[in-house]
Amino acid sequence: METERAGEPAGVVCPGCGGVEVRTVEEARGGKGAMREDLHGRLEPGPNKSGDGCLHFVEGMVLTGLGIALAYMGVEEDKPLYTVGGVVLALICLFGTFAVVRSDGREKFAAEAGQARAERLWKPARYCYGCTSVFCPGGTPWQGVLTPEQFKKLVWTEAGYADQLQPGDKAKDAELPANVLQERS
Repeated sequence: METERAGEPAGVVCPGCGGVEVRTVEEARGGKGAMREDLHGRLEPGPNKSGDGCLHFVEGMVLTGLGIALAYMGVEEDKPLYTVGGVVLALICLFGTFAVVRSDGREKFAAEAGQARAERLWKPARYCYGCTSVFCPGGTPWQGVLTPEQFKKLVWTEAGYADQLQPGDKAKDAELPANVLQERS
């Protein structure tokens, strides 16, 4: 007699390998073998943009303060190179800080705006421990069997923040199969 796992419909079978050791991607990210397989990162539903702007602002202001201190030291000790160098350093750090904080704000806005679209694809997805693949039971809202990297790229692309995939992330270079998303009527 087959038992029903918490939150899992009875009889969910992987269409790739026929395995029954299947969990939601949310459970798989923190479940058995998650650290070994880096499932937390490979099945991530979106970028983590919490507080980056504030941290970058503080860092930039500290560096700007160092430039101002260098310029002040140059004025006090009558060293024009320190004065000019300090002013240039302070200005570069100040404007660089504002550019970085603005970029962080845009990325955070994109992540928040795409969250609902990401969850629509991410929530119903299941991870199969047998063949280490991701699928949606019944093929809705997307169909087929994907690698974790393909799945991550699908979710991030549809949510509108695929441009935030970091260099070196295998999902950035993953190829999505044609017609993975069902045609909408």
